[in-house]
Amino acid sequence: MASPELATVITMLRALKANDSPDLETSRAAFENVGTAFPVPADVRCEPVIAGGVPAEWIRRADATPGAALLYLHGGGYAIGSINTHRALVATLAGAARIPGLLIDYRRAPEAPFPAAVDDATAAYHWLLAEGVAPERIAIAGDSAGGGLTIATLVALRDAGTPLPAAGVCFSPWVDLEGIGESMTARAERDPILQQEDLLWFANMYLGNTDPRTPLAAPLYADLSGLPPLLVQVGEAETLYDDATRLAERARKAGVDVTLEPWPEMVHVWQIFAPILPEGREALAAAGRFIAAHIAG
Repeated sequence: MASPELATVITMLRALKANDSPDLETSRAAFENVGTAFPVPADVRCEPVIAGGVPAEWIRRADATPGAALLYLHGGGYAIGSINTHRALVATLAGAARIPGLLIDYRRAPEAPFPAAVDDATAAYHWLLAEGVAPERIAIAGDSAGGGLTIATLVALRDAGTPLPAAGVCFSPWVDLEGIGESMTARAERDPILQQEDLLWFANMYLGNTDPRTPLAAPLYADLSGLPPLLVQVGEAETLYDDATRLAERARKAGVDVTLEPWPEMVHVWQIFAPILPEGREALAAAGRFIAAHIAG
């Protein structure tokens, strides 16, 4: 049974949806306001840095293990979201794994459509390697669009012959840019925030004239063989539920070690509400353990 706090989160999300606007700048500002509601803990130090030409921020707890890194790719449909919106999430996740987090501000659509986000994510990863962080001491994680970008980044690195990180973590990953999963309609009434028309709006901005089944844009269609172990968390109340389950199924068929965690009653990227939602804290703690176990070898 879900915690009572989930009802508060759902009420907040439905209110945001009711006041939703198709205007991009309004959507960006609304997401920024959500981010500012959750400050990072007092024992976390945040340090701006340029990672391979990409604006980023180191997010470290005092007990973070040096020589390791969590490269985090924020969600927001490739068009909204920022370091500010995801700082608290990364602080909690990296803290749970006891490693430093590197949260990047990849270029966003429509100003910088596909493949800009993939290029920025791979550039930041190469920067970590150049900084002396061994690939087996790196994990890549992301939520929603950032979850899809996590898989696309792993595929791009593999195709380039770059040594891969120890693990990948996807929260509510968006990997089907056409929105054709059955859950898009079957779970639409249960999802308080994300509907098919929303996803297609973001997809059009990100894709431009790119085929929506281009593997690095929609990694559901990528060859996933050779990827490191993956953790996929998804809420059972999500329209994106089938994105996560289809991704996990395809990865398993490609020989990838996949842990799929469906969370009863949870909504899209419930982990971001960890400061007020017990299930968010539990999910991030589980993901932190997964990262720590694989980085430890």
